[in-house]
Amino acid sequence: MEKFDQRYLEMAGIWARNSYCKRRQVGALIVKDKMIISDGYNGTPSGFENICEDENGVTKPYVLHAEANAITKVAKSGNSSEGATLYVTASPCLECSKLIIQAGIKRVVYNDEYRLTDGVDLLRRAGVEVEKID
Repeated sequence: MEKFDQRYLEMAGIWARNSYCKRRQVGALIVKDKMIISDGYNGTPSGFENICEDENGVTKPYVLHAEANAITKVAKSGNSSEGATLYVTASPCLECSKLIIQAGIKRVVYNDEYRLTDGVDLLRRAGVEVEKID
């Protein structure tokens, strides 16, 4: 474990607090060459109401995950995530893992285990280094 891993994960945790989702707040940072090149947290797309759950407390289907927000943000910025590390407060789901692989991210460091492991399994199968830090 790099000495910076814990710090970047803590920062992702702080960033998660920007989320207005009630069920779970997730934060993500993309770091390359010891520079944060992107960040994200889970929430609705730009221009939508800042409410993640419906009246029954179910997450709306169009809510973006923190990883997806960070990856699309880096795409808009003109930076490249090729070879970068993604720090995220919860292990990536299958859909986000596909984006991580396609974005060229080579390492994922996370805190909390998601109930499904298919995302992490896919990352490992693609040769992405995955590390859980408590």
